[in-house]
Amino acid sequence: MTRRLTIASATLLCLPAVTACAVTQAQAEERRAPALDGRIVVVSDGEHLASTYADGVLSPESAGFRDLVSVVELNGNRVATASVEASNSVTSAPEVLGLSPDGGTAYVVERLGQRPPGGSTVNDLAQGTKLTVLDVSDSSAPRVRSTVAVAAMPEALAVSPDGSAVAVVANPDRRSVLQIIPKSKHGSGLGTPRSVDLAALGVTAARGDLVTNVQWHPSGRFVAVNVTNRDRVAFVEVGERPRLWGNVVATGKDPFVGRFTPDGRHYLTSNWGRDLTATDLEGRLPNEPSTVGVIRLGNAAAGERASHRVVATAATDRSAEGLAVSPDGRFVATVNMRGTALPPDSSEYDEHASVSLLRLDPATGRLSAARTVLFDGVLPEGGTFDPSGRWFIASVYQDTPGVQVFRVDAETGELVPDRRIDLPHGVHHVVMPPSRHSQSFSG
Repeated sequence: MTRRLTIASATLLCLPAVTACAVTQAQAEERRAPALDGRIVVVSDGEHLASTYADGVLSPESAGFRDLVSVVELNGNRVATASVEASNSVTSAPEVLGLSPDGGTAYVVERLGQRPPGGSTVNDLAQGTKLTVLDVSDSSAPRVRSTVAVAAMPEALAVSPDGSAVAVVANPDRRSVLQIIPKSKHGSGLGTPRSVDLAALGVTAARGDLVTNVQWHPSGRFVAVNVTNRDRVAFVEVGERPRLWGNVVATGKDPFVGRFTPDGRHYLTSNWGRDLTATDLEGRLPNEPSTVGVIRLGNAAAGERASHRVVATAATDRSAEGLAVSPDGRFVATVNMRGTALPPDSSEYDEHASVSLLRLDPATGRLSAARTVLFDGVLPEGGTFDPSGRWFIASVYQDTPGVQVFRVDAETGELVPDRRIDLPHGVHHVVMPPSRHSQSFSG
């Protein structure tokens, strides 16, 4: 079941805390900054439709949708796009796509494999076991460089701050594992994965937990691991003998994804709030706002005795999935699906998705009330700030697929809609390479 929506160009809604205020197109024009420039890398799932979550039916083969990694070069009003096939799945967290620090290499994991000939339902898809390494240094000609076998059902990946390794979390055979995959000593690919049983570290139970996110601390010494079904986050020191860094932290309900702040003081979780015991989609998705939680990290020198604690929580909007922190650490954004994943005949269906923007005090971790802007788009999931922090880009999965660009108004703490960049069906995450020449703004 597909849905056709039109891009709202006359009025978009800005929802600060409780009261609503209309942001007209004329006001958006007045606030418009110079166009976003730079390179965007996106990942698209060709098999799934939004309705697949409800009925399990894949997109028709006749539609010609494919699993892709696309590179978008923006220069003023000029948009140039080139794509290459790379197996991936929207059924995991948006963090199935990562970039090397220099922006020249992309990494993608597949939670589910690609459709076999004649496959028409989710049950026809095998468990994924592949991490694909892509050369995206030439934006006009991205190409697959190599593949690496990883643990089955990989949920997310993250590239280390220095680019020397990729971390992957997976849930094979009702177990949970962390894999550290070093960069190859010969060539530009990856070496042999080193697996860590997360139950042995006390991060998960022996069987049946769901690990959905991994992120590197800016120091490169630790990774955060989100155990979404147990509402907890653990921090693992990565070395010759991986071990827990400090205590395991209880979070809000369903901490699906997370992010460290740039200074490494805090770790934020986007707590989706699903009922993971529900047997249907409508029962699983929450009808109340998701939350963002801020964890203040203990002293790294304390090692296993470090004490981490939640210092702030704030509501965002319904079904928040993607999470991003601005390069200067002063803003946090969540990408909220709301009811767009549900069939139109559902009482909880909503044709509008949203993005919420919150201010973050880098020193204390305190969060402001969210200011939320609605926009037309089915199943937006991942999002990112650009290297300057002046722009936020949200992925849009279906019907008007692509990325929605917003300008960050640092004075008002609002997101101002800018433009939609059309891309192939199935966009579920977007990343941008860092810029050595960008400067964080203040306001």
